[in-house]
Amino acid sequence: MRTVVVTGADGFLGRNLIVRLEREDPPLRVLAITRRDTSRSAAGKVVEADVVYHLAGVNRPQRVEEFEEVNVGFTEEVVQHALRGDRRPAIVLASSTQADGASEYGRSKRRAEEILERYATERGGTAILYRLPNVFGKWARPEYNSVVATFCHRLARDRPIDIHDRGAPLRLVHVDDVVEGFRRHIDGRSGRGVERPDVQPLYETTVGELADRLHSFRDIRVTLEVPDMADRFTRLLYATYLSYLPTDDLAYAPPGRADERGTLTELLKSGHFGQVFVSTTRPGVTRGGHYHHAKAEKFCVLRGEAIIRFRRLGDDAVLDVPVSGDRAMVVDIPPGYTHSIENVGEEDMIVLFWASEVFDPGRPDTWPERVEA
Repeated sequence: MRTVVVTGADGFLGRNLIVRLEREDPPLRVLAITRRDTSRSAAGKVVEADVVYHLAGVNRPQRVEEFEEVNVGFTEEVVQHALRGDRRPAIVLASSTQADGASEYGRSKRRAEEILERYATERGGTAILYRLPNVFGKWARPEYNSVVATFCHRLARDRPIDIHDRGAPLRLVHVDDVVEGFRRHIDGRSGRGVERPDVQPLYETTVGELADRLHSFRDIRVTLEVPDMADRFTRLLYATYLSYLPTDDLAYAPPGRADERGTLTELLKSGHFGQVFVSTTRPGVTRGGHYHHAKAEKFCVLRGEAIIRFRRLGDDAVLDVPVSGDRAMVVDIPPGYTHSIENVGEEDMIVLFWASEVFDPGRPDTWPERVEA
């Protein structure tokens, strides 16, 4: 069984990486190093490692000296621990694209890289140096080092976000893609020396564009308008936003209407997939009695007993389709057919509907017509 050590195991990258490593097949022995470890306990873990993921670091310390103490000093300590054993583990460093910059943080990350370069070139080890841009995803700490986490956390609580330059560029990678990159080094196939891999895909946007996207996610509960989830960046950002919702705000009531027939509740809608809604219908009540010229629909009875009736315009023949919540069945509603759905059971019926376009009161494409000729 291969042994993997993760420093900074309780941080953003560390938590995501460990959750993934614990699902590996064949299983790995995963040893975590956090701030609670002493130098001695950390040494005992590193000397047993086949791979060390060195993710510990600071970028907004209370004292500027911490850049040297943690980003540089702890990297040197990890190398010294690795040299005490006979395995010469591969050390994977979470560095930063700021390593070429003039900031104290950037200089400290560059010095950490140099320590690992010497470990690889002079001591026969393997150094794998990832210069990461902004990383986003679940569990990043807001108000610290992630603009995505900060914006998501604030908007999910209806707090304002501060933008000083809407046009400021952002280069982002998702934490799952970082983790998948890290996983490639588990098997020990990396050769001795220094590697500098990249994480892909890279998403490029601006601070203003990011804020606009996240605002639209917050508004979904009111507008029900879902963005195009075929775009992976949008899909990942939306999932990230949801991960910052307060635990007492995970459930919400979408807008609905009620009358003597039952209820109708809209759930989601979008220009690229149409509209989804759900209804309840009381026993003996019939809904529908209309047709569409171009709109297509799908009905699915979730609870109760119903008969869906069709008649093609210009014909007299009526088609009855019995459906039941006991056996889920989706019924297509083509254009040019007047149709209805009747609750023939003894309890309220629940039906899930999909329409191929969002309802437009100005152009409803819904025309009254009796099903029975």
